[in-house]
Amino acid sequence: MAAGAVAAPWRIVGLPKQTMPLTRFDIVTEASAVGAASAAVVRVMVDGSYGNLAFDTGGVQLSQQALLRWRWRLDQGLNGSDLRRKDGDDSPVKICALFDMELSGMSLGEQSRLRFARALTGEHLPAATLCYVWDRLLPAGTELPNVFSARVRYVVASSGAARPGQWVELERRVGADFLRAFGHETRQIPPLIALVVGADADNTGARSLAFVGDLMLAPQRP
Repeated sequence: MAAGAVAAPWRIVGLPKQTMPLTRFDIVTEASAVGAASAAVVRVMVDGSYGNLAFDTGGVQLSQQALLRWRWRLDQGLNGSDLRRKDGDDSPVKICALFDMELSGMSLGEQSRLRFARALTGEHLPAATLCYVWDRLLPAGTELPNVFSARVRYVVASSGAARPGQWVELERRVGADFLRAFGHETRQIPPLIALVVGADADNTGARSLAFVGDLMLAPQRP
């Protein structure tokens, strides 16, 4: 995309009936290293807000060896965030994979809650969402459920304070990560229905600034 507003097929989405501001996403040109050519990246700005930049994949089937690659940069982190607490469940930047998992492996209570949420919002909310996050407290490699919903699991991909101007390149075997997070509910990797770049501070009310670039998916790497 050219510098400026985000364009299709990407779209900015929030929560159903959201009243707080949307996280701001736009396209800027940034160099990944000194002397490198500039490239288009997503700038992610949070100010007590919530929002996601979503790309619908149409139901891609992943292998366990599927690779998700990206680079990101955190110039300003979120003060007060703590993924282990409801009042701190915010992230300055995250990459999420949304899966259309069958409900049959979930507990009856989880099935009922998800069906109710789908009926209430009119949205086909995913039964399984895996989010790679930058967290200021938890060490890289930490895996934990979202404190509000077991339908979302976190993997801490980067850890610590902001590193202004410093790009971090990452690669994850997203199929294997899914099975580790949701394997107690299914033995199969369900279709991937969307990829999301997100950030939120609806619980802490804080501000953050991050950049994301070169997001790539290789579904069937041998």
